[in-house]
Amino acid sequence: MRRYVAILLFVAGSALSSAQTTLFSSFKNTLNEKSLPVVNLSSGTVYKYKYVQGNIEIVYYENGNLVDNTYDCMLRYRGGNSTKYTKRSYAVKLVDENGEDLDVNLLGIREENNWILDAMAVDRIRMRNRVCFDIWNQISFTPYRTDFNNRNGTKGEFVEVFLNGKYHGIYCLSDKIDRKLLGLKKIKNDDDGGQTVRGLLYKGKDWKNKSIYLKDYVSWKYDTVIWNSWELSYPDDFPSKDTWQPMMDLIDFCNSSPDEFTDHINEWFYIDNLVDLVVFVWALNVGDNVYKNTFLSTVDITKGHRYLVSPWDMDMSLYSKWDGTYYDKMAALGRFDTIAPFNKLIEYNIEGFKDKVKERWMELYDDVFLPDNVFSLLDYYAQRFIESGAWKRESSRWYAPVPLKQDLMEELDLVKDWYNRNYNYLCEQLMTGSSVGTPFKRPETPVSVYTIDGIRIDDPDISPDLKPGTYLIDGKIRVVR
Repeated sequence: MRRYVAILLFVAGSALSSAQTTLFSSFKNTLNEKSLPVVNLSSGTVYKYKYVQGNIEIVYYENGNLVDNTYDCMLRYRGGNSTKYTKRSYAVKLVDENGEDLDVNLLGIREENNWILDAMAVDRIRMRNRVCFDIWNQISFTPYRTDFNNRNGTKGEFVEVFLNGKYHGIYCLSDKIDRKLLGLKKIKNDDDGGQTVRGLLYKGKDWKNKSIYLKDYVSWKYDTVIWNSWELSYPDDFPSKDTWQPMMDLIDFCNSSPDEFTDHINEWFYIDNLVDLVVFVWALNVGDNVYKNTFLSTVDITKGHRYLVSPWDMDMSLYSKWDGTYYDKMAALGRFDTIAPFNKLIEYNIEGFKDKVKERWMELYDDVFLPDNVFSLLDYYAQRFIESGAWKRESSRWYAPVPLKQDLMEELDLVKDWYNRNYNYLCEQLMTGSSVGTPFKRPETPVSVYTIDGIRIDDPDISPDLKPGTYLIDGKIRVVR
C-alpha cells in the first residue's frame, strides 16, 4: 500500500511540476514591449548559508523579438531579517559547465557573474532601494578611474520572478558593490608563496557596538569574516590580522586628537564623498545606514588608506521604516553629529565641512533633488509596473509582511507628499545664513511667489516689504535677503 501511495505522490508531484513549468512557458510567450523581463529560477531546496545548484532563465522582449537565455548557477537566500519573509531575496552566481565563474552582461547592467534578486518584501512601492541608488549614482562617483564609469552604486532592472515555474512576484535584478565595481586591487601572490592584501572592502553588519560608528572596537580573533560589527566583503576568503588591522587603524585615527585629525583627514577620507552622503541621506531620509548597510573601501592598502563610502540596502527611506511601516519624520539634521569622522568635521568645521554641505545642497536642490526629478523617477517605475500588469499580479500575490494597495499611484501620492514636506524643510534649514545662498534680485516683470509652505503671496510684483527668507519664486526655491 505504501508503495502505491509513494507512486501516487510522485505522479502528483510530477504533474504539479509540469503544470508550473507550463505556466511559465505560457507566460513568457505573452511578453511584449511593455512587459518586464521575466526570470525563472529552478533548483531544489534553497538555504541561507550555502549555495545550491540550479539554473536561471531570463526572458525579455527586445526590438520585436523574444530573447531567451538560460544559465547554470549557484544560488542561496540572502539578507538578514528579510529571510524570515516568504518572499525572499536571492544571491545568484552564474557558472559554466565546469562550475567556474561565468561573467555575463545581464540586461545591459555589466559583465558579472555575481547577481542579486532583491525581493523588496517590506517596501510598499517595491522601488525605494532602486530609486535611492539611481539618485545616488547621479551625484556620487569614485574619485579615481574604474572600468565602470566611476560608478559608486548598483545598477538594476525590475523583473518578474518565477520559482520552479510558479509565479513569485516583482524583484529587482542588480549587480553588487564589490571589488570589480569599485576597482579594488586583488590580493597579490608573492614570490615566496605568501600573499599580500591590497584592496579592502568592509560592510557594516549591525548596530551592536561602537565600531559601527567608528568610535571604538574590541580586539578579538581575526580569522573570521565578522569582526565587531563589520563584515569582510573582500577579500572574504582571507580573514586575518592583515585584513582587520586596517580597520583598527581607521577607527584609531577617527578618535585621534583634533589636531592630528585635522592634519590628516584627507589621507583617510574623500571629503566630497562624505558631503554627498550627508545631503543624500537627508534628502531621502535613508535611515538604516551609516555605517550599518554601508560599505567602506580602499583601493590598495599598501599604497594608502583613503576610504570611500558607499551606501547599501536603502529600503528604509522615502517615508518608510525598516519594517515597511510609515515614517512621517523629517530628516534628522543632527544625525551625523555622533558618527565618525562626521562628528569632528562638523564640530570643528574642518575643511569648511558644514559650509560644503550647504553648498552641495545649493548645487543639487533645483536639479537632482528637485521634487519633479524625484517624482519622474517614481512615476517611470510605477508606469512600468502598471502597464506591464506586474503590479496587479504583485498586489494580488502578496499581502504580507506589508499590505499592498491595488492602486500603486495612491501609495506613491503618500511618498510624494512626504518628499515635498521634507524638501521644503531642508530648503528652509540649509538655504539661510550668510555663507550660503545667492540673494534674490527683485525682477522688473511680475512673477509668482509662494512661501515655503505653499501659501501664495498676493503681490505679483514682490513687495519691497517681503521679509527675508526662503520662497518658491517662479517654481524655484530662492533665498531673499
